[in-house]
Amino acid sequence: MVARVAAGRDKRMLGDLFGLTNFGVNLTRLAPGGQSALRHAHGKQDEFVYILEGEATLVTNAGETRLKTGMCAGFKAGTGDAHHLVNRSARDLLFLEVGDRSAGDSVSYPDDDVVAVYGSDGKWKYTKKDGTPY
Repeated sequence: MVARVAAGRDKRMLGDLFGLTNFGVNLTRLAPGGQSALRHAHGKQDEFVYILEGEATLVTNAGETRLKTGMCAGFKAGTGDAHHLVNRSARDLLFLEVGDRSAGDSVSYPDDDVVAVYGSDGKWKYTKKDGTPY
């Protein structure tokens, strides 16, 4: 599962460089064929992406939308609208991701057997949907 997501993705956690704890900012580069994450929906964390270079396919519960340079998308927490970006183009995609770091956040992954919970220690805990740890 991790290898599938990490292939073709270079994520730089810019917020961590400055010790930011209330929200995160990531600069992410996706090679052709790469994806931002498993398709997911947050319970408490809002998310925002801004396309700096290239073209992305945004996949949500409603279907697919093409995002080009200068376009953005936001994902309100608690809606259950699972999403991710996929690079189906022939060139690299570069985008900013911004999200808060709400304690107690949970993430559902409708296409995969995984659930994540963000603990008070600032770390994600991943289990299978039946609660079995990875």
